[in-house]
Amino acid sequence: MPDLPNLPDARDESGHLIRELHGVTLAQILEYLVAAYGWPELDNRIRINCFAVNPSIKSSLTFLRRTPWARAKVEELYIRTRTAEVLGKK
Repeated sequence: MPDLPNLPDARDESGHLIRELHGVTLAQILEYLVAAYGWPELDNRIRINCFAVNPSIKSSLTFLRRTPWARAKVEELYIRTRTAEVLGKK
């Protein structure tokens, strides 16, 4: 899990800290980010080929499950985006 010390504590609808990713699957994270940003913007924010070349949830999940550094970047973007959303900054 990424270390985000300068991020305020924000809780989801269930009362769990967003940064702990409690009960959130990688597929849910990716679907949320695609809905929020779209594939082109995800590629701009996190430069990995699975977001640029024929992007799909399935191929991205396969890559992210095998690549810890990329998964950490995706999780960090999710935490930052969800925190901003919950705190009303989106």
